Amino acid sequence: MLESYITNDYIRAIVILVGLLIIFRIIVSVLKRIILKIVNKTKTDIDNVIIKKSSLPITLILLFISVQIAMNELTLSQEIQDLISKVMNSFIIILIGYVTYVVLNVFFIEVWKSVVKRANRKTIESLTNLMQGIFEIIIVILVILYVLYYWGVQITPLLAGLGIVGLAVALALQPTLNNIFSGIAMILDDSVRVGDLVYIDANTKGKILKIGLRSTKINTFDNEVIIVPNSKLADSMIQNVALPEPKSRVVIPFSVAYGSNINKVKEIVLKEIKSITKVCSDPEPFVRFIEMGTSSLNFKAYFYVESYDDRFPTIDEANTKIYNALRKNKIEIPFPQMDVHLKKE
Repeated sequence: MLESYITNDYIRAIVILVGLLIIFRIIVSVLKRIILKIVNKTKTDIDNVIIKKSSLPITLILLFISVQIAMNELTLSQEIQDLISKVMNSFIIILIGYVTYVVLNVFFIEVWKSVVKRANRKTIESLTNLMQGIFEIIIVILVILYVLYYWGVQITPLLAGLGIVGLAVALALQPTLNNIFSGIAMILDDSVRVGDLVYIDANTKGKILKIGLRSTKINTFDNEVIIVPNSKLADSMIQNVALPEPKSRVVIPFSVAYGSNINKVKEIVLKEIKSITKVCSDPEPFVRFIEMGTSSLNFKAYFYVESYDDRFPTIDEANTKIYNALRKNKIEIPFPQMDVHLKKE
């Protein structure tokens, strides 16, 4: 009975497959446990990320290897064996390419961050995302070419043909390539970064959500997303509120009636401005008497807030405090008026 099982090709193949999977599983578990103990003692997270992302592909590679070894026990024609072997090896090549991408990508990010460590954090994130996209495309192309080469496809004529096609595509996709290089130039120039508040024109203003390969996404104040081609954005005159620093100046105009004590008005308003939590003490707030208007004495209060995100809430609070303080001190707040004198004939 046992001899009949041993002489059965399919049973032998299944036994070998299961045995190899168990052995590989034990080896992988032991190695993973040992490696995790080592990497947990390191200061960097690179090794942890690599192990986490590579575990499944490595397991699948071992599975395909086990299947190939087990299938050697089957009595199959040479053509079928070669076909199955090529299919299995193609999957293994793809998985190895993925693991290579994971390892190189993680190291690339860390090396890139160290190279541009002096740059702004938002700049690093934007440029890293952009370069990751390009890096991923390159790895995919290389893996596809290697798989074709493994299947006996002559890639030299293919590469020559791709060169001609690439030139034609480059000419056809010139606007797209222009957008890509414009995006890279903007990020390297550090003129716009993810999270910055920008004003491009009267209808385009908001926060930068993402700087992609082709376009930049801007989230407007109405919570709508505007997609601007990178080339257009690079050629536009941009007002970046977040540069050179997030600190932003606020100007509050207000008026009082003629006959008011100017020094007292300045003192009252300045005291109220300084009492606002989000107002910066450096530069120090100040109040200026701007002009004697047609029906009022016009002033402006100047101060800074730590972030441009605080502008509108602080403007609301400042206006409220100034109005209440002037009324409390019985300083008249005029409104525009016109006196009409009728001449009797």
